[in-house]
Amino acid sequence: MMNFIVIAITGGIFFTFILIYSLFKRYKRCPSDRILVVFGKVGSNAEGSLSAKCIHGGAAFIWPIIQDYSFLDLTPISIEVNLTNALSRQNIRVDVPSRFTVGISTEPGVMTNAAERLLGLGRQEIHDLAKDIIFGQLRLVVATMDIEEINNNRDKFLANVSMNVEAELKKIGLKLINVNVTDIKDESGYIEALGKEAAAKAINDARVSVAEKTRDGSIGEANAHQEQRIKVADADAHAVQGENLAKIKVANSEAQRREKEAEALRIAIAAEKVQSAKSLEEAYAAEQNAEMARSERERASKVADIVVPAEIQKRKIEIDAAAMAEQARIEAKGEADAIFLKMEAEAKGIYEILSKQAEGFQKLVQAGGNDANKAVMLMIADKLPELVKLQAEAIQNIKIDKVTVWDSGSNKDGKTSTSNFISGLYQSVPPLQEMFKMAGMELPSYLKGKTDSDSDTK
Repeated sequence: MMNFIVIAITGGIFFTFILIYSLFKRYKRCPSDRILVVFGKVGSNAEGSLSAKCIHGGAAFIWPIIQDYSFLDLTPISIEVNLTNALSRQNIRVDVPSRFTVGISTEPGVMTNAAERLLGLGRQEIHDLAKDIIFGQLRLVVATMDIEEINNNRDKFLANVSMNVEAELKKIGLKLINVNVTDIKDESGYIEALGKEAAAKAINDARVSVAEKTRDGSIGEANAHQEQRIKVADADAHAVQGENLAKIKVANSEAQRREKEAEALRIAIAAEKVQSAKSLEEAYAAEQNAEMARSERERASKVADIVVPAEIQKRKIEIDAAAMAEQARIEAKGEADAIFLKMEAEAKGIYEILSKQAEGFQKLVQAGGNDANKAVMLMIADKLPELVKLQAEAIQNIKIDKVTVWDSGSNKDGKTSTSNFISGLYQSVPPLQEMFKMAGMELPSYLKGKTDSDSDTK
């Protein structure tokens, strides 16, 4: 079963390939030097079915079975026609050797005529058919014209031949390309006699023309000699007059030349003097400009030697002052920052001390049962040895043996001056109670001691 399927597929592919190849082979292209003629069933028009379809410069698909094709060659055919014993309108027999060039026409209607009448014929057969038609039409044209007209008016003869021949050739699908008649002769020698007559006339006309030209030459020669003598004399007179005029012109020209030379010399001398003066003026101006430039250069040099260093020194001082000001500002800012930091540190230290003291005093108050007096008592009791020590040290450094006292005896109270001095010295030490009063505090009663009122009471 599989082999059958494979064979069927292969056969189908092969058949399709053959079909496509056949269709391609049936598509025909027409070369430029040929006419493609499709015949068979090619369609119809108003007159009926078409016998063939002609294509020039294109292509067509040729349907198999119902259509076929062939080509017509467009290569021109040269036909030599040697017409002899053709009767002219004067009943004079003439020979007209000529050569015609024909070819198959590419006009739509004429191509159909060629397809109907020339398809399948060889070039020789077409040559012979066209030659017979040309022979008949050429005899007809000769019979309608005189020998003089044929011989003298070749253009008219060729136009009549072309018109009659081409009209007949179109009926079989051909067209006339060129006509060339080499020579025309007749059996009676009429054309030759006409030629001799024309030649004799031409010779006689030439001889008369030569005589006339010779006569005209002699007369012209005599006239030329006469005119020559007249013109020579006239030329001599004109020459003398011209020489005289030339001499006058030469003299005038010489005078004008000398005048122009003198004027030119004067102008040249004046110009030289002017130029010399201008040169001196320009030289003086240049020297003056040079002196001014030199003085300006010296002034600029002095300015550069004095002003520029001063300006530089000034700028240096300004820059140094600005730098010192900036340095002082920076140092002042640094000192201010340092003082601020120092004061801030001291303030922080004092704050810490006071904070600690306040914290300690608060604890003393708490230790005294929240009684401020008791808290003060505790502080005094703590500092009492130091206070007493300070009172004793107030006079401990006095060298008694170095003190000289002038004592004059007893005073009113019975004390001597020395005892008063010692007593006053001791009393100069501030009592403990006075120190507390100065501090705005009051000693406890057990530290005050006995007062005078107490001793009086006792």
